[in-house]
Amino acid sequence: MKPLSKISGLLLVFSVVLFSACESYDTEESEEALIERARGIHERVITLDTHNDIRTSNFTEERNYTMDLPTQVNIPKMIEGGLDVSWMVVFVGQDTLTAAGFAQATADAMAKFTAIHWLAEEKAPDQIEIAYTSDDVRRIVSEGKRVAMIAIENAYQVGLDLGNIKRFQELGGRYMSLSHNGHSQFSDSNTGERDDIWWYHGLSELGKEAVAEMNKWGIMIDLSHPSKESNMQVLKRSRAPVMASHSAARAMNDVSRNMDDEQLMALKENGGVIQTVAFRSYVNSEKSRAYRAAQDSIRQEIAALMGVELVANRRALFQMSQEDRDAYAERVAPVNEALETRLQEIDAKPVDVADFVDHIDYLVDLIGIDHVGISSDFDGGGGVYGWADASETFNVTVELVRRGYTEKEIGQIWSGNLLRVLDEVQRIAAEIQAEG
Repeated sequence: MKPLSKISGLLLVFSVVLFSACESYDTEESEEALIERARGIHERVITLDTHNDIRTSNFTEERNYTMDLPTQVNIPKMIEGGLDVSWMVVFVGQDTLTAAGFAQATADAMAKFTAIHWLAEEKAPDQIEIAYTSDDVRRIVSEGKRVAMIAIENAYQVGLDLGNIKRFQELGGRYMSLSHNGHSQFSDSNTGERDDIWWYHGLSELGKEAVAEMNKWGIMIDLSHPSKESNMQVLKRSRAPVMASHSAARAMNDVSRNMDDEQLMALKENGGVIQTVAFRSYVNSEKSRAYRAAQDSIRQEIAALMGVELVANRRALFQMSQEDRDAYAERVAPVNEALETRLQEIDAKPVDVADFVDHIDYLVDLIGIDHVGISSDFDGGGGVYGWADASETFNVTVELVRRGYTEKEIGQIWSGNLLRVLDEVQRIAAEIQAEG
């Protein structure tokens, strides 16, 4: 049985608020009984989050995931929230399609692979282990350890050498997206919707070859970030089921990063899974903008009174060095503390776990329970009120219980569906390799 250290005060407040708003789900079971039932389910199922970004600066002797860093995911937060599996993302941003650009991207990717292996194999093998198969996941969880799995976001880092696909697979990469925010050498990106500029109208010729290579070596193809046409072409070409590692339902919130019903129905036909993302602006853009604007107004007021200069946006923060980011976090900590005491002044409400699970409900109704999972996009901008970091993971299970999902269904959503797809992808890869 996995440990779950505590239910935070936030959970208790959050649960009471949600219960009053959602009495239609079950008016007979007390709130205390519901939480206890949810706790038992949460401890028994394997909880798996398919998208957690990392920075190599957080994988050093002085600063690493054995510590409760100000990251949304680390081992202490995983233990506190009862999160078993973190898919750590080897992400490289889009750059020029040049030999120099590709070489730098591959080097950056290798640094992230090395960091993950260092954490699991040298720094904390008694606390976390890399899983390569679904059997590995179950074994590691049964041993009471956290699980690291490795994802590849943006195949730009593959360069023009498709041999890197096998290389990345051997290093533990188990899913990969063909593009990110910007067209790559493999496919168009969803960002083409901004200006209606497309390079390939789907996959490039190299992208078509990459689909076959990923099928051959057992890497799940990730539909999050590429364009709709790219995804539809992947779904027609792939011999194996695919996944979307961090996307929500476009019918619920019309942004280009979310999947529309046509893609979702094709995903169902393919046998794949969508990992519903808890990213505020993807869950409910309008609600997120309204709350952020109100919050920012008060924050700016407090910062001015304290003489603290705030960065312009999240991008500016990400562009800082780790040392500068730490110093900035220390400077703004008093501002954020003061803000917490004034949140009651805000009429707008934050995007919360209930809004997030609304997407899960929609997806289950549309494509069935077998094709829906969960992701956070933590440390890449993800998070909603009630699931702001891995320590609050239990809140998601509570809301699923509140909606009437059974333990079996919750197990499917948290990990069963994704692991089924991984098994099938690896089975088909073995068949393809046997064909010679």
